[in-house]
Amino acid sequence: MLRRHLIAALALTSTLLALPTIAAEQSKPTPTAKELLAKSTSAEWRTPDPQNLIFMQLPTGRVVIELAPDFTPLHAANIRTLVRQHYFDGLAIIRVQDNFVTQWGDPNDDDNGDKSKIRPLGKASKTLPPEFTRPIDPKLAWTALPDGDVYAPEVGFSEGFPAARDPASGQEWLTHCYGAVGVARDVAPETGNGSSLYAVIGQAPRRLDRNLAIAGRVLEGMPLLSGLPRGAEPMGFYTKPAQRITIGSVRLAADIPAKDRPALEVLRTDSPTFAALIEAKRNGHNAFYALPAGKVDLCSIDVPVREPTPAAKAAH
Repeated sequence: MLRRHLIAALALTSTLLALPTIAAEQSKPTPTAKELLAKSTSAEWRTPDPQNLIFMQLPTGRVVIELAPDFTPLHAANIRTLVRQHYFDGLAIIRVQDNFVTQWGDPNDDDNGDKSKIRPLGKASKTLPPEFTRPIDPKLAWTALPDGDVYAPEVGFSEGFPAARDPASGQEWLTHCYGAVGVARDVAPETGNGSSLYAVIGQAPRRLDRNLAIAGRVLEGMPLLSGLPRGAEPMGFYTKPAQRITIGSVRLAADIPAKDRPALEVLRTDSPTFAALIEAKRNGHNAFYALPAGKVDLCSIDVPVREPTPAAKAAH
């Protein structure tokens, strides 16, 4: 009995001695995103496929979009065809709806447009099967979030995109988070062909998930899309043609000489650094955030994008 008491006392003493160390560790501020990214390795970053990278030139600067062919392959292919035909050159941003989306395309293709002046689609398809979801592919990397979701049984990141899935139905889909680029359509599901696109500029309208195809996401230039004047008409359409913002050009990175391409890298969403960023969002604390949230929602996590370092450029 005496030995048992001695062992218990020693264990209690060890625990008490360790408490200051544990408390000190817990009181340390969580590393910032900048600090975590500074420690990332080059292998944790990927260079987007130039066949999936689009540069849209606006009067105020450049918008860079990465297509998502693993989720919407038909739409990605049709958008590439449209871009290579210079379909978007000289078209316009036609509506900006506050806390919702910025949309661009042919102004004559909307309800009040001159249908006789609609720009032809050329070799691009006029209609496409709706790609609102796709079968879950176990070969695609999946980084799950642990805190649940209102709109889907599971959420996480795949191929660098915020996504959701339903194991019961065997389907997965991209989600309407800030910066998502979706395919505008008419009432019929197959009318979304990529000739008119929109970017989410407000609070995530997740009710649109599985009702529209998401073709990609904006990697660079969101302030150029979210900071535009709002349209006065319902749904944010501009009342006068002069209010529309003209698109200078839209090009695929693959069609630009490699030496002239703007270089970008995206943090892999299956990397240890991205996992650390998620945990920092979930349980982060510092002098200002004394109480960690302990949870995080899908659309509050940004996937970091950067220009490669000189060493990385030399390696390419």
